[in-house]
Amino acid sequence: MKDTIRIVTLAFAVIFLVGSLATAQEFRTERDLLGEKQIPADAYYGVQTARAIENFQISGVPVYRYPELVNGLAIVKLAAARANHEAGALERDVLDGIEAACAAILDGDYHDEFLVDLYQGGAGTSTNMNANEVMANVALEKMGHEKGRYDVVEPHDDLNMSQSTNDFYPTALKVAILRYNEPLIAELEALAAAFEAKGEEFDEILKMGRTELQDAVPMTVGQEFHAFGSSLRSQIATIRMIEKELYGINMGGTAIGTRLNAAEGFPRYCAKHLAELTGKPIYSVEDLIAATSDLHGFVMYSSALRGLAVRLNKTANDLILLSSGPRTGFYEFNLPALQPGSSIMPGKVNPVIPELVNCVAMQVIGNDLTVSYAQSFGQLQLNAYEPVVAAAIFESQELLINTLRTFREACVRGITANPNQTRQHVERSIGIVTALNPVLGYDTATEIAAEALKTGKGVLEIVLERGLLSEDELEKILDPKAMTGQK
Repeated sequence: MKDTIRIVTLAFAVIFLVGSLATAQEFRTERDLLGEKQIPADAYYGVQTARAIENFQISGVPVYRYPELVNGLAIVKLAAARANHEAGALERDVLDGIEAACAAILDGDYHDEFLVDLYQGGAGTSTNMNANEVMANVALEKMGHEKGRYDVVEPHDDLNMSQSTNDFYPTALKVAILRYNEPLIAELEALAAAFEAKGEEFDEILKMGRTELQDAVPMTVGQEFHAFGSSLRSQIATIRMIEKELYGINMGGTAIGTRLNAAEGFPRYCAKHLAELTGKPIYSVEDLIAATSDLHGFVMYSSALRGLAVRLNKTANDLILLSSGPRTGFYEFNLPALQPGSSIMPGKVNPVIPELVNCVAMQVIGNDLTVSYAQSFGQLQLNAYEPVVAAAIFESQELLINTLRTFREACVRGITANPNQTRQHVERSIGIVTALNPVLGYDTATEIAAEALKTGKGVLEIVLERGLLSEDELEKILDPKAMTGQK
């Protein structure tokens, strides 16, 4: 019996010892200004990231939610490491480790280690330290060391060398915005092309143009759709022009733009490496103090997104109006029927995609106001509100990219015209009388318009009744190419 008790006791002791060892291995101890903290042993982030995760449980949107933001952080840290090595401040073996870490992140690895909430106080310091700690620990592993061996690669001394959050964070945001700008432009070009294709398809379909919702003069449905496409192409040119406001960076300005602790030549070297890595003409601004406290580039880019949202909103509203009906509206063309439109009215189908465009446009316009407020609330040598700028612009870019694609695929490509309806509008419109001015004269045309208003008859009907023109003559005058300025 005693032997059995000893065996059981020994077994429990072994289990406890193994459990204790396992528990000890589950965490590593790191320390910072505020003291020690236990960090999960398998985590690549460190103590400052852990504190930020606890302190900023706000939106539920971590940095890794936007992959190009993580890539932007890696690209700027890589450029900074190369610049520091070029300036003679960073050892080759440490640079090799950092390059390997950044390459892995750009390949899509370790993104789930960027856990800090996008909404945070501290002007982005938590995101910067999240990047420093993750990249330092990945570099350590790539170099054959354990995580936390900061005597070999240190998050501050090596990853943050010649930098501060105040130059690194806005630069990384700019790189990320520029990377998201490419798919945005691509979707915008595809949507413009889709409208233009419909313009070609509907080029021979005559309709009435309207000003202030009143009959104006004839045009073709094709001209209307070409105009939709042209307005978007104009916006592409605007966005391309304004993205240049993001090319100037303040790397090497460090805390307030005075270059304190930056290696000699670092700003120039870093801009050169960033230009190579991004394929954009990145340059170091002349006045680093001004650039460190100013969000001008973000404000300008956000305003371009707002401009796009306004144009999309107007286009969506026109589509909703012109497809209204089918019996009591304009009904000039049909939007694709995607889903039943009512839980109570049988047969109703709503313009859900243009309405979606409206919703997104409203959000983007609101985000632009947020960016403007953030710029105006900045104080003295630093604007602490860059995190909300990042949240606003990244959300706007993502919403617009997805909405442009959905607008094209689920709506514009499937639009069909109702030529009989548009022809009836032309024939019964008072506005058509303007096209008869050169043939009948202004006074006669005015009399016909007055009679049409009084009797409810169509202008063409009155012209034929009076014998002013034959049907053949009217057909020539009403030829879509001739009537709409396309001769």
